Amino acid sequence: QVRLVESGGGLVQAGGSLRLSCTASTSTSTFNDMGWYRRAPGRPRELVATISSGGSTKYADSVKGRFAISRDSAKNAIYLQMNSLKPEDTAVYYCNGRMFISDYWGQGTQVTVSS
Repeated sequence: QVRLVESGGGLVQAGGSLRLSCTASTSTSTFNDMGWYRRAPGRPRELVATISSGGSTKYADSVKGRFAISRDSAKNAIYLQMNSLKPEDTAVYYCNGRMFISDYWGQGTQVTVSS
């Protein structure tokens, strides 16, 4: 079955950087879109960034200019480079893959940014 596994979360100070990784059990090219979502305590899950099979990207306004999503097809992976982190970025970050009508999710990785 399709599996997505995230890694790279951790605790950083404001202004720091983290790089999240998501490795898929299948080729990333089989997904219509892949992306990163996050859920902060008491908040609904929200879009962070997506990348389509054709390479088009979208970002939440709150992370534009600070985060970058990328893909390494050879490794069946996508990444989220997070720079200039803010305390409000604290959340569990989830990798998502969309394949036709199905959504696949990783277990999530915690990102905590201290002030």
